[in-house]
Amino acid sequence: MTQKGPPVCNLISVQIQLLRDGLRCWLREYWGANSIMKSKEHTRQVRNMVLEKFKAGLGYKKISQALNISRSTVQSIIRKWKEYGTTVNLPRQGRPPKLTGRTRRSLIREAAKRPMVTLDEMQRATAQVGETVHRTTISRALHKCGLYGRVARRKPLLKENHKKSRLQFARSHVEDTANMWKKVLWSDETKIELFGHNAKRYAWRRNNTAHHSENTIPTVKYGGGSIMLWGCFSSAGTGKLVKVDGKMDGAKYRAILEENLLESAKDLRLGRRFTFQQDNDPKHKARATMEWFKKKNIHVLEWPSQSPDLNPIENLWQDLKTAVHKRSPSNLTELELFCKEEWARISVTKCAKLVET
Repeated sequence: MTQKGPPVCNLISVQIQLLRDGLRCWLREYWGANSIMKSKEHTRQVRNMVLEKFKAGLGYKKISQALNISRSTVQSIIRKWKEYGTTVNLPRQGRPPKLTGRTRRSLIREAAKRPMVTLDEMQRATAQVGETVHRTTISRALHKCGLYGRVARRKPLLKENHKKSRLQFARSHVEDTANMWKKVLWSDETKIELFGHNAKRYAWRRNNTAHHSENTIPTVKYGGGSIMLWGCFSSAGTGKLVKVDGKMDGAKYRAILEENLLESAKDLRLGRRFTFQQDNDPKHKARATMEWFKKKNIHVLEWPSQSPDLNPIENLWQDLKTAVHKRSPSNLTELELFCKEEWARISVTKCAKLVET
């Protein structure tokens, strides 16, 4: 019997493997002769050859000449073998973090427990445990877990009875329809200073010109004078806006209501059965004032104490002050005039959107 030869597929695979090995040898010789074509990282075979020659007693210079690689590369390969016992590439994660995991977790706990803690305080705390790092390092560690430094919002101080009254207010009105809120006439007082608006303004300027008059906002002590305003609005638009002369007391407040409340409700077409909103200022809740409402058959909305943030007119006050100070009034007469003009310019759409939200 004649012996059969190896299968054709096996012969083809052997030939392919030989071609691959030959190509690798040619590329290795070509790259060795042409330093420009050197790869960024040597193969594992080259690194093993470096180690074999080192074990055979050759020095760094002779290994470098024999394999045509730099002496520093030879030193690096042998150093890795001495330290880790291998020439294989180890997992790399970039520069080691300067904060240990324990300290980083401690900083995160501190920031979550005390949101007002400063970076300087956390920096001193890390220095006490022997880890001196920059403020930016601490900031990045907090950013990675979703903690970012933001300006704290100013909110009214709420005691337990205030919280309970706000909760009761919300529960009593949770079923109210949008039409009910359209029948509410919102009111409040505000003080506007002549030069006292604290909004940020940006100026395009060159270096060393920050204090030139055209790049600054003029300020004076105590705001340069101010005026007190009383105003009201509903979803149908703005009502009356009047200046309060002198100090506001119960009698003056009732005079303002007598002259402006019903007229505003009529202009805004709220009908007879509208609801009037006011806060719990003593002059608002005075017996004489409440009797005046009763005499005029005006329903007053029960309002929780310490809740200016619930009144949508606060948004209009902010918009009014911004618009007025853009016009730069020079005296209190202009300030009052600009306030009334900008108040009348507030659109019905804006008022309706505030009430809806």
